[in-house]
Amino acid sequence: MRILVTNDDGFTAKGIKTLVNILKPYGQITVVAPKRMQSGMSMAVNLGQGPIATKKICAEEGVEWWYVDGTPSSCVKFGIDNIFPPSKPDVVVSGINHGGNYGTAYLYSGTIGAACEAALASIPTVAVSLDAFDPDADFSAVETFFPAIFEKILKEGSKEFGMVYNVNFPKGPASSLKGIRIAKEALLRWKNEFIPYDDELFHKVVREKFGSEAGKFPEAEEGEVRFMMAGDIVNDSADDPEADINLLAKGFATISCHRLLSHDLEENTRLKGLGFETDF
Repeated sequence: MRILVTNDDGFTAKGIKTLVNILKPYGQITVVAPKRMQSGMSMAVNLGQGPIATKKICAEEGVEWWYVDGTPSSCVKFGIDNIFPPSKPDVVVSGINHGGNYGTAYLYSGTIGAACEAALASIPTVAVSLDAFDPDADFSAVETFFPAIFEKILKEGSKEFGMVYNVNFPKGPASSLKGIRIAKEALLRWKNEFIPYDDELFHKVVREKFGSEAGKFPEAEEGEVRFMMAGDIVNDSADDPEADINLLAKGFATISCHRLLSHDLEENTRLKGLGFETDF
């Protein structure tokens, strides 16, 4: 089996190294991951922004490592178009993300965006995340339980176009995991998302997660006022026992299923019935 592995935390992150070790028994692995942190990029691609740097870092038995100085989706595109031809990967696995990708936050996630890029190319895909931002987090729960999930998805997962399986593990060692649940994404929103930039806070929150290279930027120009994203999560699904964020908080790993094509056929039919369709 030919496996394309990517992430949004960058090719040096502990999570992707752990994922490669998990997947080694399943086949030939090609890692194509961002050169630097690309969290929050969703399905963004590098268009018209100049040359995109790529590099084959190393090859070892069963594993080949590349980086692309671009978004996670760009990494998947590059792998499919430039490394794998004339064949395609049999599966794409994105992760292990440092931090959960649950609720409506999955819409922003570069980890999920990379998986969606694979689904767009009709390749089976799985995204996997650990709800812990610590760069040296304990991945033992993923190491212990993800292989069985991966095998079941490959065997029993939908073969329909555009299906993305999103797997989240709660923070903590394997011994603390209470089980696995099929979940739906919680309705999450944020308030107070932009706060005045605080260099000390930025270093603590961002660079502790993403490393010393994260957030290096030029001096502010005259007249600029700088802010940073922070925000408080509001869980509008707090009373829903099937919502992923609530299950994770109780110590369960979650699997949620997303379709790339999100059109609402019922709403299409309703609008047709209201006379929106007109001939001129």
